[in-house]
Amino acid sequence: MMNTGRIAVVVKGYPRLSETFIAQEIFGLQERGIGQLIVALRHPYDPYIHEVHKKITAEVLYLTEYLKDDPPRVKQAVIWAKKQPTYGAARARFEADLKHKRNAERFRRWGQACVMAHELPADVNWIHTHYLHSPCTVARYAAMLSGRRWSFSAHAKDIWTTERWELETKLADADWGVTCTKANLAYLRSLCANPEKINLVYHGLDFCGFPEAPRPARLRDGTGPDCVQIISVGRLVAKKGYDILLRALSQLPKGLNWHFTQIGGGELSLSLEELAAKLGLNDRISWLGAQPRTKVLQEMEKADIFALACRVTQTGDRDGLPNVVMEAQAMSLPCVSTDVSALPEIIEDGRTGLLCPSEDVGSVAEALRSLITQPAERERIGRNAFESVHQRFSASPGFDFLEEKFSRSLELCS
Repeated sequence: MMNTGRIAVVVKGYPRLSETFIAQEIFGLQERGIGQLIVALRHPYDPYIHEVHKKITAEVLYLTEYLKDDPPRVKQAVIWAKKQPTYGAARARFEADLKHKRNAERFRRWGQACVMAHELPADVNWIHTHYLHSPCTVARYAAMLSGRRWSFSAHAKDIWTTERWELETKLADADWGVTCTKANLAYLRSLCANPEKINLVYHGLDFCGFPEAPRPARLRDGTGPDCVQIISVGRLVAKKGYDILLRALSQLPKGLNWHFTQIGGGELSLSLEELAAKLGLNDRISWLGAQPRTKVLQEMEKADIFALACRVTQTGDRDGLPNVVMEAQAMSLPCVSTDVSALPEIIEDGRTGLLCPSEDVGSVAEALRSLITQPAERERIGRNAFESVHQRFSASPGFDFLEEKFSRSLELCS
C-alpha cells in the first residue's frame, strides 16, 4: 500500500530498557516501510540499550524536559503557536483540562506541545502516541496546534492511573487506537462513544535470536549439589510484586537447593535488598541490576523457572502484557506468576505456566516448590509454553495491522 510522509511516534523517553516492545514495534514498522520520527519527552537515563535500538534508523526529536531548561526554545515555540489559526481551539482544550486539574505538570505538557508542534518537520503527517498519560497529553495538544490527526497505543499504567474524565476526552479526540490486553480493551471501549475505533493488538515477540525448538529441562530437583535456578526480570517497582516473591522464596522448605537471580533496577532496589537480608535470603540471591537484552537471554538460558508476582497497586497501576514473560516462554521456561491484567491471557494455569492469586505469598511459594522438585513437570509446562507463545504471540500480525492503519492514515492526510 502506498503512503507518503512520516508519523511522529511520541514516547516518554527513548531509548528505554523497560520498553522493548515499543522499540520492536518501531523497528517492525520501519521494516514495513513506515517512515517515523521519534519524539521523546525526555532523554534516556538507562545504562544500556537493546540490540533492536541499534537497528532503528528513525531520527529522534527530544523535547525540552523541563521548560526552565531552555526558555528561548519554549518562548519561540509559544510565539509561533499564538500565530496559528488553530491556536484558539487548542488553547480552549488546554483551559478546559485545567478546570479539571490545574497543576505545574499540565502547563509543562502545554509548553512541550508548543515546542513539538513548532518543530515537527513538514513531512510528518500523522502523530501516534504510546501511553494515554503524559505523552498523549503532549501529542494531543501538539496535534491540535499543528492541524494534524493522531492515534494512540495504550498499555497499562497510563490507562489505570489516568482519571476517567481525561481518558474520555482523549479517546473522543483520537482518530483510532490500540491496546494490548482484553481487560484494557473492554475498559477503554466502555469510555468511548465510538468503541470500534479501539482494537486489541498484542505486542508479541520477534523470535529472531530465540531457540527454534523447545529445550529439555535439566534434571536438577533441588536435592543435589546442582541448585535449581529461578530468574525474574523486571523493574524494582511496586507493581512487580518483588516483596511477595521474596516472602514466597523464604517459605520454601529449608532443605531445597535453589538460587534466585533478579535483573532490573528501580526505586525499590535498596528496600528489597534489605527485605531479602531480613528474610535470610542474601546468599541465595544475585541482584544483577539493569542489563542489556543479550545478558537477559543468557541468564534465562541458565535458568529453570521464571517468576514474577505482579500486583495492582493502590494507585491502580499494574502491568499490561509483560514482554519478559513471553521471552521466558520462548526460552522454554515454566513461568510462575499472578492473575493480574493480561497474564491469564499469556499463561494458561497448569498447562503453559502456574498462575497464583495476586498477593498470595503461600500460593506463589507452593507453585515454586512444585516446579523446583519436579523437572519432568518443568519440561512439560516449558514445552507447552514454547509452543503456545509461538502460535499466539508472534509480533508479525500486530505489525501488519499497524502498518495498514498507518498507511491508510497517511494516505488520508496526504
